[in-house]
Amino acid sequence: MKKLITLKVNGELHEMEVTPWTTLLEVIREGLHLTGAKEGCGLGDCGTCVVLLDGEAVNSCLVLAVDADGREVTTIEGLAAGDNLHPLQQAFIEKGAVQCGFCSPGMILSAKSLLDQNPAPNEDEIKEALSGVLCRCGSYTKIIEAVAAVSQRIKG
Repeated sequence: MKKLITLKVNGELHEMEVTPWTTLLEVIREGLHLTGAKEGCGLGDCGTCVVLLDGEAVNSCLVLAVDADGREVTTIEGLAAGDNLHPLQQAFIEKGAVQCGFCSPGMILSAKSLLDQNPAPNEDEIKEALSGVLCRCGSYTKIIEAVAAVSQRIKG
């Protein structure tokens, strides 16, 4: 039996019918055709499916769509303002933190959640916030540098 849910995704309201076992990731990728969030492991271990749910970084493969009913979702596609990249996206490019790009959406959204809560994190806090996202290219140093650079811009 399907249930009607409403999600605000990247500022737009969407109503859809979902089964009780449909994940938020499936809704985002298959229902809304937003492919930035990836399904890596399907178990919440790799972090490639991270989105912001009411501003908090979550593994969308572990969230049932019915549990997200009435909530706000931000995907990597919703982070930029038109042609203007979000400062984190720009910093990832400038610092060379994007290699294959598979983990980048999860890393960027995890970093955004951190900086929204703590605009001046230290290196350990950045590492902790990003610890749920695996980078197979091993570009952690550059990723941490990118997040720290944005933090420095916020601090002024």
